[in-house]
Amino acid sequence: MREILGRRRRLRYRRKGPGQLDTALTAAVAWGWPVLPGVGRRTGGNSPSGPGGNDGRDCACPDPECVVPGAHPFDPGLLAATTDERMIRWWWANRPGAPVVLATGGRAPCAVSLPAVAAARALAVLDERGMRLGPVVATPTRWSLLVAPYGLEQLGELLFVKDSVPSSLRFHGEGGYLVLPPSDTGGGQVRWERAPLAGSATPWLPDVEAVVDALVEASAASAPRGGLHPPEPGEGSRLTY
Repeated sequence: MREILGRRRRLRYRRKGPGQLDTALTAAVAWGWPVLPGVGRRTGGNSPSGPGGNDGRDCACPDPECVVPGAHPFDPGLLAATTDERMIRWWWANRPGAPVVLATGGRAPCAVSLPAVAAARALAVLDERGMRLGPVVATPTRWSLLVAPYGLEQLGELLFVKDSVPSSLRFHGEGGYLVLPPSDTGGGQVRWERAPLAGSATPWLPDVEAVVDALVEASAASAPRGGLHPPEPGEGSRLTY
């Protein structure tokens, strides 16, 4: 009987993945990354295609033209991001399904993001070259590579010396934010493409310079096998889609 009960417990544990509160507590308390709840999706049965669907935007905020539905702070605002365990527990006790928003920069990671298709191909190239990456957050449309915190001056100097930088790259630094998995937004489910290693240690993060250099190099290379497709005439960078 003891073996059967133990087996049931293990199976039940496997089925239950970490929720938003667990993710928020791990990020804030174990890793020291300030977080806050995102606005989330509309409730009460409304959907992007249903009645009251916010003009096709499935967001709980009052903006009918919200460009990141459900995936941004609203109330509280971004400046409320914290590592305080009591505050985090209170937030998610009241809104258990709220997305987990990471306030980037400062004590927290920054990020470099690019379109999902280009990101998948770029990561394949970087893996072939032995590039060590940190956690990677994925949505249906964009992937974000977490990097060590950087300042605007550092980023400006890095980009200034580049002959060209793919126009699709976005930088999430001081004053920015990023939604962490597992979160459900109007743009789809947020997941880990490269999850942090299990344990209490803060995830390792590469420098932004190493990541940008690698992405620009991958974009410029021909990569005939398993990498980025060769550019069509007039297409420009292979990371621009």
